[in-house]
This record gives sequence, structure tokens and C-alpha cells, in this order.
Amino acid sequence: MKRASTKEKRRFIILSICFLITLTLFVGSIFQDWLNIVHNKQEIASMNNYYTTLLEEEESLKSEVTKLHDNDYIARYAREKYMYSLPGEIIIKMPDE
Repeated sequence: MKRASTKEKRRFIILSICFLITLTLFVGSIFQDWLNIVHNKQEIASMNNYYTTLLEEEESLKSEVTKLHDNDYIARYAREKYMYSLPGEIIIKMPDE
């Protein structure tokens, strides 16, 4: 059997080190991409919840707009919210419990 010369050993060590560095960079890159994917999935879930909240708020506002087209609702709302009264009415404010 032929023994490897020091030049061949040195070349093998250098190639091994280069391979390990390349492998480490590759694994690190994959791990970083995986972390980004996990973060993006969490952000998507958060944004979907926010979107659902906004849709519910939109429905509520549409309902309020529809109600505000009704004159009876506007009159009742003004009397309750701003304590307006019709002639002959007496306003009595009850304490909140």
C-alpha cells in the first residue's frame, strides 16, 4: 500500500474544511429561510384575524348607515344620546349601575 504524502493530506484537509464551511453556510441559509416562513405564517394568521375584525366592523357600520337613513331612528338616537326632548317631555337621567 501506498502512503499518502503530506501534500495529499494537506489538500484533503483543505478540501474537507471548504466542504464543511460550504455545508455550514447551506444549512444556515436553510434554517434562516425556515424561520422566515414560520414568521410569515404567523403574520398571515394575525392579518387574517385583523381582516375578519375589519369585516365585522364594516358590517356594523353599514347597518348604522342604513339606520341613519330612518328619520325615526335619528330622532330617537338624538334624544337618547344628546338628551334632546320633544315639547312637553321631561328628561330624567338614571345613574349607570
